[in-house]
Amino acid sequence: MPTNMIETIKESLKNRIQQSEDVIYKELHTKEKYIEALYIKTISDEAVFYDKLIKPFFEIASPVQFLAYLQSNPQIKSFETEQQTLDELLRGVAILFYQEYIFLFDNKVDHNNQVLDTTVETTVQGPQSGFSESLPVNLGLIRQRYPETTLKVESTTVGSISKTKVMILYDTVRSDPDTLNRIKEFLTTLDVQMFQTGEQLLDIIKKTNRALFPVMLVTERPDRVAVNLATGKVIILVHGSPFAVILPTVMKDFLASMEDIYNTYWVVKFLQILRYVGLFVSMVLPGFYVAVTSYNPELFRVQLALSIAGSRAGVPYPSFFEVLFMLFMMEMLTEASIRLPKAIGPTATTVGGLILGQAATEAGLVSNIMIIITSAVAICNFVIPINAFSITIRIMKYVVLVLSTVFGLVGSVLGFLMVVAYMVRLDSFGEPFLTFLQSKPKSN
Repeated sequence: MPTNMIETIKESLKNRIQQSEDVIYKELHTKEKYIEALYIKTISDEAVFYDKLIKPFFEIASPVQFLAYLQSNPQIKSFETEQQTLDELLRGVAILFYQEYIFLFDNKVDHNNQVLDTTVETTVQGPQSGFSESLPVNLGLIRQRYPETTLKVESTTVGSISKTKVMILYDTVRSDPDTLNRIKEFLTTLDVQMFQTGEQLLDIIKKTNRALFPVMLVTERPDRVAVNLATGKVIILVHGSPFAVILPTVMKDFLASMEDIYNTYWVVKFLQILRYVGLFVSMVLPGFYVAVTSYNPELFRVQLALSIAGSRAGVPYPSFFEVLFMLFMMEMLTEASIRLPKAIGPTATTVGGLILGQAATEAGLVSNIMIIITSAVAICNFVIPINAFSITIRIMKYVVLVLSTVFGLVGSVLGFLMVVAYMVRLDSFGEPFLTFLQSKPKSN
């Protein structure tokens, strides 16, 4: 191949791939020979690169013998087309430029054997691997699932004492420049001494805008990151953290599970409806129960109203205290299940919940219907896929409960509308929080 053509292909490859921290261009030379290599270190095995290329390059003195070594190595194949070479580069193959030849050196690394299974965002179908606490490994996992030349990686440090390395990933074609600038400005203005994990951003941004709802999504799944990159989102990786932060984030992102892309259309729609119903029931049901039993029992059919009244006949205090007591105990059980060791946590909380519910009913502290409502609220809350949003809903139901206690059914409706109005005024780096339309990837 002519030298000028090789130079043209080399410059074209270097220009088409975004200049990032993990894109390496290396030059090696001795008195007799000269070689250039282009590769992405986060998805390439640099140990193999050293043993199979760098070491033989300096040990074999003759240029002809080294060329014969390259042509006879089973891990090395010849150049075919520029597009095929670029695709291989994005999958971990090193591109070698030696004399009038271009070679593709297969030194891909598989990061899946260096990570653990997901523990927070589990799915029945689809990939089960999550991020690790190694920043290069996490970046490699993303590059393996998102082999695009438009993916750009920038790095910075956060924390006046910790000086934690933070990487910003985005697609230069699909991401919105204004949103990207807001996120970069937010990171540069962070005033924190110790920055350990991306989850700290949730607390930092809540302190600045007093938001009750999270406006950024923390995930442990590389496949979720890849899907969001394709829709123009910006990803933040923090050294030492097995989680990535996705920005901007709207409400529909918190109610989306990665299993949605691994199921059929109507199954996905059914599951999405279940999540929104669970969100509504978890927020409104306790307050609605108090409003109906205390103010408007005529909404029930006579048989149901008499049944509820009969079950509450032995309860010595109003329904508000009954609901508050059971919700408080459910919150305690939920927190206890998180803090207890995994070996005894599920058993202890299940047995404790059963004993508590049965004893409270027999002692006349709560009614039978209250046990059903408390269980329904807990189940509906756990339907929400993202834990940060689920915790927020656990808090917001108390707002609806208080208003329902004071104003009855009007308070239930008012409380729900206040929550919706609050979400309407929220935004995530310029993106309205209640945006329900699916973002479409931008084209060139």
